[in-house]
Amino acid sequence: MANLKKLDVGQFVKDNLLILLTIGGVIVGVILGLGLRNVSEYIWNQRNVMYANFIGDLFLRTIKAIILPLMVTSLMSAVGSMDQGMSRKIGGLSILYYMTTTILAVIEGIILVVTIEPGKRINDEDTSSNNRKMNMTTVDTMLDLIRNIIPPNLVQACLEQYQTVLTPDPDNPNEEDLAKWNISGRYIIGTNLIGIVAASITFGVALSAVKNEAPDLLKLVQQLSSAVMKVTAWIIWLSPIGVLSLIMAKFLEMDDIAEVFSKLGLYFAVVVFGIIFHGVVVLPLIYFLLTRKNPYIFLANMGQAVATAFGTSSSSATMPVTLQCLEEKNRIDTRITRFVIPIGTTINMDGTALYEAVAAIFIAQLRGMELSFGQIIAVAITATAASIGTAAVPQGGLVTLVMVLDSIGLPSEDVSLIIAVDWLVNRFRAVVNVLGDCFGAGIVEHYSRKDLIDHDL
Repeated sequence: MANLKKLDVGQFVKDNLLILLTIGGVIVGVILGLGLRNVSEYIWNQRNVMYANFIGDLFLRTIKAIILPLMVTSLMSAVGSMDQGMSRKIGGLSILYYMTTTILAVIEGIILVVTIEPGKRINDEDTSSNNRKMNMTTVDTMLDLIRNIIPPNLVQACLEQYQTVLTPDPDNPNEEDLAKWNISGRYIIGTNLIGIVAASITFGVALSAVKNEAPDLLKLVQQLSSAVMKVTAWIIWLSPIGVLSLIMAKFLEMDDIAEVFSKLGLYFAVVVFGIIFHGVVVLPLIYFLLTRKNPYIFLANMGQAVATAFGTSSSSATMPVTLQCLEEKNRIDTRITRFVIPIGTTINMDGTALYEAVAAIFIAQLRGMELSFGQIIAVAITATAASIGTAAVPQGGLVTLVMVLDSIGLPSEDVSLIIAVDWLVNRFRAVVNVLGDCFGAGIVEHYSRKDLIDHDL
């Protein structure tokens, strides 16, 4: 009996070695980061932090390098292997699920921040802003999102995305109304993921339409997808040491942890509690109600993706790990995962939506601004819309938060009030975004299983 138990433990460790190592990397990174801060008051300057972060930076580079080929080949092979009717059904289910959970996340965040009122418990002298101006409007940001869905150059979309630029009219330099400023545009460095997703789905539909006339073309794309997944599997084994380095460096570069949390601790607690509640209670409950399966077994199998999301602060950087966990641990059909997950990585931002709603109302409370019911509704709608256009990368939420602040008449520079803890909030946001993607894939497969079986027959 003792030998059997020993064998079971050994098999468990063998089957979950990567997950255990990655979670261990997170824990060790936090311990080292907090512990090494006290070695010397001056030792952890910018250069030394860079050294500590070097391995983590290499890990992020490798995992970001694989995102584009993984997303393109996965979407094209998944959509191309299904008929167009099935693609529409799976795409419709995915978008319906993602929109529903995002709206729920916003509602949860608003209820928490309005009930607890963390902004009213901070002294006015602690709310000074660094006056970093961000000149953008809600309309321009949403129009940029639509423009980026249809990139004029697919090669350029792999490297850059479009952004509207507003500049004061030289004839009226003191004009404060941004709607009256001169409009121009520029391309900024950063992969246009939503444009790549749209193009990949379009070509996937085309592959599905011509697969009888050109079966070798679809087979080539599927083989490319398999090769990219193999490279992805190699890269994922770098997760434990990469995550350790990233987290340790983040703790080392903070100026004064105690001071930051003395000012923003309650805000941080409200945001993180809301995100954890959404990820550990709301999403599993939706999964259980729709599939009648145990959500926590499903969740436990996503441990590697959760740890990677926490370490990298990015749901898009976690996509390779998410696909592997879903396909190998939860046995989700690859046609579902490689269709649903790239879409979810682009538009599903539950954690970001909740964070933006809480942050906007928190800042209003700091400023002593009493919000009407109509303004709270405006925050809810704008946070939902803004989250869809948020890049799934660290600090992406700060840009679209400007839209939410604008909806209730707060200055854009007030985003600086929460920057001190934003890097840590990002990690929890990335985790719940990944969980939303994963549960979405499980739900979509549950309701598409019959269609998949009929298609195979």
